[in-house]
Amino acid sequence: MCFGHDGDEALARSLEARGASRRGLIRGAAGATVGAAALGALGASPAHAAGKGRGHGHGGHGGGGHGGRRLDLDTISIQLYTLRDAAAAPGSGPAAIGHPAVLEALARYGYDRVELAGLYGETPASMRARLDGLGLRATSSHDGISADTGAAHAKFQGAVTLGQRYVNVPYLASTALADWQRWADQMNAEAAIARRYGLRYGYHNHAHEFTTDLGGGLTPWEVLMDRLDPRLVHLEVDLYWAFTGGVNTGHTTAESALQFAKDVIDEAPLQVRQYHVKDRTSMGTSQAEADMCDLGVGVIDFASLFRHHQVEEYIVENDTPDNAAAPLLTAAVGRLYLEHLRF
Repeated sequence: MCFGHDGDEALARSLEARGASRRGLIRGAAGATVGAAALGALGASPAHAAGKGRGHGHGGHGGGGHGGRRLDLDTISIQLYTLRDAAAAPGSGPAAIGHPAVLEALARYGYDRVELAGLYGETPASMRARLDGLGLRATSSHDGISADTGAAHAKFQGAVTLGQRYVNVPYLASTALADWQRWADQMNAEAAIARRYGLRYGYHNHAHEFTTDLGGGLTPWEVLMDRLDPRLVHLEVDLYWAFTGGVNTGHTTAESALQFAKDVIDEAPLQVRQYHVKDRTSMGTSQAEADMCDLGVGVIDFASLFRHHQVEEYIVENDTPDNAAAPLLTAAVGRLYLEHLRF
């Protein structure tokens, strides 16, 4: 559920419509400690390692997270929706310290990039000035499809002011085929405008796109992959949701669900330019077992995924931070994990 959108609810509805069990869905406590996450970040492989990828677009070597390659640190980012409770006005909740303090903390943790989920009441110019002062860049954002062409131009003008490279549609949900067809056409039109501003325009998946039946077994993912223009629109693949899409289409092992996620990447006619990197607690079917967790303590083999296909940005995210009272710990653990992961 990125940028305030309830992907869990949408997936649950689609599974219920298909008569399937609710496997992937959330709201339980992760129960993992920061200490355990740090151990994972410093080299421990995920609990279930997957087999070698097919090397889509990039070669790789090593296995089980013990290869010699590391991420370019400049490619690591974080989706600020992860920190929404901390970014709220001070005093409005137990974790709330305000977005200026959150951004200062991220800079101290070594982040260079952030992905925006709104501007916290600031203008693009004032947010750019704040980020510049901290040595941060807003390279990407989550923004819904605009109501009209004028609104699209305003959105992209703001993105240029902020210095962004990417603008991504974060969430769409419907059981009507016509809605998905219309949205795909609207995204193509917006992407053509975005290109004129020097921006890359993308779509961010959840899991319901793989399970919602639009009639005759046709899914939203198939509609999008058929209708979106690969010359204009890229994918920001959320690895948790792609993996969960595998679980919810009948894959019962971490290896098999991981292969489903790799197939999503391989079979898409659109280029995969960005990842949302977030982990899944286990292969269990209860809410707690299927919840998101901090990087390095779950079952997703990110080393295998990164060997399989590398991208331009690796964006830390956890919609349900392991420590709700201190979500910045999730940010710190995520940065540490990606800094030290070998693939």
